[in-house]
Amino acid sequence: MSILDKMVEEGEERFWGFLGCRYIKGDEKEVQIGLTAGEHHTNSMGIIHGGVLTSLMDQAMGMVATAAMAVDSCVTTNLNVHFLAPMKQGELMVTSTVLHQAGRSVTAQSEVRDATGTLGCMATATFRIAGVRKQTTESKG
Repeated sequence: MSILDKMVEEGEERFWGFLGCRYIKGDEKEVQIGLTAGEHHTNSMGIIHGGVLTSLMDQAMGMVATAAMAVDSCVTTNLNVHFLAPMKQGELMVTSTVLHQAGRSVTAQSEVRDATGTLGCMATATFRIAGVRKQTTESKG
C-alpha cells in the first residue's frame, strides 16, 4: 500500500473524513483531491469558508510533501494563502505540486478550482519531516 493510500485509509475517521475529502490521484510530484462542497462548508455569506479551502490545500500539500520525501509524515511549518474568488457549493478540485525539496524540508504549492475551472485560491507551504518511513520488505524492493 502506498503512503498516499495509507493516509487516505487512516484519514476516514479523522479530519479528512470529517471534511468529506476524496483522493483522486497522486504521486511524489503531484496530488489531486476533491470535495463536494455543501451548505455545511459555507460561511454566513453563503460561500465556502476560507478555513475549509485552507484545510483542503494544506491536506493536499502535506500529502505531496510526504510522498516526495518518502516518509511516514510531514508537518506544516509555514502556510501562505491567497483567496482570489468566492467558491460556491459544488465540486471543488485541489491540485498540489512540489516546488522545492532540500534536506528535511519540502515547499509545495496548491490551488482550488471549481467545476467551471475558476481559480478560487492558491497557497504555498513548507513542510518538515515528522516521521521517517520504516523499511519493510515491500519498500526495499
